Amino acid sequence: MIAFLEGQLVEKQPTHVVMSVGGVGYEVIIPLSSFDRLPATGQSCRILTCEHLREDCHQLYGFMTEPERSMFVLLMTVSGIGPRLAVRALSGLSARELRAAIVGGDAKRLASISGIGKKIAERIVMELRDKIGPGEALEAVAGAREASAEDLKLRDAVMALIALGYKQAEARQMAAGAMKGGDSAGLSVEALVRRSLGGRRA
Repeated sequence: MIAFLEGQLVEKQPTHVVMSVGGVGYEVIIPLSSFDRLPATGQSCRILTCEHLREDCHQLYGFMTEPERSMFVLLMTVSGIGPRLAVRALSGLSARELRAAIVGGDAKRLASISGIGKKIAERIVMELRDKIGPGEALEAVAGAREASAEDLKLRDAVMALIALGYKQAEARQMAAGAMKGGDSAGLSVEALVRRSLGGRRA
């Protein structure tokens, strides 16, 4: 497996690049999110890759960041989504925006991506919602801002509920409901978990 390519960027287009590595030119398909991060043609470049092998095709897909590659691999686990559709998804939304839409169950936003209809969007949410870790979910929902103390408390409560056997989506819903109380700011993580489970307020 080719994990990355490092060499000279010979050609770049919004859909693909050509990398010269050790005298060999590699064509790599990329999403728009990675195209925006590429250096100028002729400069050195390091691009993360994921191989897709078929009987009639051997294609490299490239990404400038690990979150992009991880989201690509995750999307490929959804039935009905191949590599080109996964790249198209990353061209329509950033990896962070995709995670936020999946965690939030926003199938409508996913369906706005060209090539992804309502049924596939709903399938993405259904099949991937519980595959995104609590930390990644919090980061996606929080967006670019730094996580606050309340965000961290919510994350810890969700992880505690998951440890108790609840599914991630259910744990997230329970903890978020418990946080809606006016006095939630003064609650410890333990008290928040008890409230999530229906216990008395601390």
